[in-house]
Amino acid sequence: MAENGSVLLHPTPSFFVVRHLYGHVLPTEDDNMAASLRLGRQGMLFGLRLNNFNKCLRSTHQWQDQVRHFFQSPWVLGVSPLKVQMPALSPTMEEGNIVKWLKKEGEAVAAGDALCEIETDKAVVTMESNDDGVLAKILMEEGSRNVRLGTLIALMVEEGQDWRQVEIPSSDAAPPSEATPATKAVATSVVTSSAPSPPSAPKPVTSGPLRLSPAARHILDTHGLDPKLATPTGPRGIITKEDALKLLKASPAPKAVPSVVASTPPSPISAPAASPLPPGSRPNIPPLSVPGKPGAPGTFTEVPASNVRRVIAQRLTQSKTTIPHSYASIDCDMAAVMQLRKDLAKEQIKVSVNDFIIKAAAVTLREMPEVNVTWSGDGARALDSVHISIAVATDKGLITPIIKDAANKGVQEISSNAKALAQKARDGKLLPEEYQGGSFSISNLGMFGISGFSAVINPPQACILAVGTSRAELHLCEDDQTLCTKQLMTITLSSDGRLVDDELASRFLDKFRANLEKPQRMALV
Repeated sequence: MAENGSVLLHPTPSFFVVRHLYGHVLPTEDDNMAASLRLGRQGMLFGLRLNNFNKCLRSTHQWQDQVRHFFQSPWVLGVSPLKVQMPALSPTMEEGNIVKWLKKEGEAVAAGDALCEIETDKAVVTMESNDDGVLAKILMEEGSRNVRLGTLIALMVEEGQDWRQVEIPSSDAAPPSEATPATKAVATSVVTSSAPSPPSAPKPVTSGPLRLSPAARHILDTHGLDPKLATPTGPRGIITKEDALKLLKASPAPKAVPSVVASTPPSPISAPAASPLPPGSRPNIPPLSVPGKPGAPGTFTEVPASNVRRVIAQRLTQSKTTIPHSYASIDCDMAAVMQLRKDLAKEQIKVSVNDFIIKAAAVTLREMPEVNVTWSGDGARALDSVHISIAVATDKGLITPIIKDAANKGVQEISSNAKALAQKARDGKLLPEEYQGGSFSISNLGMFGISGFSAVINPPQACILAVGTSRAELHLCEDDQTLCTKQLMTITLSSDGRLVDDELASRFLDKFRANLEKPQRMALV
């Protein structure tokens, strides 16, 4: 043991090993030289060799640290990203379209900042950031359509990190989205050119006169098939219905793809003229028109449906196929409303007839809460508040923003709310809470001169009110038995028969007419 009690020197035949009580330590240069002097010439040579080994070992450690630091740097591994995925901006949203990016790559982003505008199944909604950082990479460019929920649309990095070195995840992890029109057109032409040629049509059978059964003649005439191509199997050579169906399955359907027609170079050899169809036959489907060229008679152009249009189609189909609609109409005298509007206009208060209708419907629902219900899977669900959905026509389709708690609002406040919501709907700036959760809908086509119509119920609501235009009619006054002019408006209520039967719908319309024909009463109820 050494003087300090911590080091032991173990002599061996050729060198000393310095051992610490609690582990090994590397021998120092002085210790090696001392050992060499004691061991003589052989120990000296070994000490020099051991000294060179220690220097090499120290240099190796430094080189390894540098290599380890290099491979752990962002230049090699990349900066770990903050993923930005397609969110669910409405309860019924399954996919969305990227309308516009409001931030650029390399731009700082704070939590709550607007990142991009996304078209949902209802409107164009602004997506806000949930984190602070820098927008490093935009993965879904503007115009990307049908991006599924959860798809990676952008990458962010934390503040202070190099956004150019962001680590981009593999593309296999992202769900596939609809390609751009240009890419789709190229893919269509490639797939079409590589597809095998359709089977050739069967050769016509010309032995003997043709005999067709009525069903076979109808099938062949409907699909424009030549009866001579069918193989008769009936008695006395009659072409039966089964023979016509076999010919229909074997005949290739004529299809024209615009991208193939546009990309095919003109052939110098004139193609043989197509054989004329038999008399009385017609083509199976009308051919597609070629973009950029005038359409021939019978052609059509495919127009892709927007998310809003697809959702409208789904909801309308759901409503008409699952809800038993019942209709009831009534005429309302609008003389008192017209006079009150003129009086308010003199005081610079501008309100519309539709504002009075909204107020009358809300007050009537408050008086008759049994109509203020929605349908759930288990039955009726009574609502505590009266929220009126008003139908607003936009370029992308019909949307129903909501005037909340309309029964407790005045006509002037309803008017200002309706104008603001209608403008936001046309601009595509409605928030989800501004068009979700209505209890009763109103659709007014009176400004277009429509006298009356029946509207489709907006599920899960129980009723929708269809409003036509007002018209002047002569009626016999009951007081003096003289003719007088009345401004009548036809109101049609579409109700869910599971929730509102005909008797309840009739009482609702009668109460609604009483409120609308006496607008002062609505302020007292």
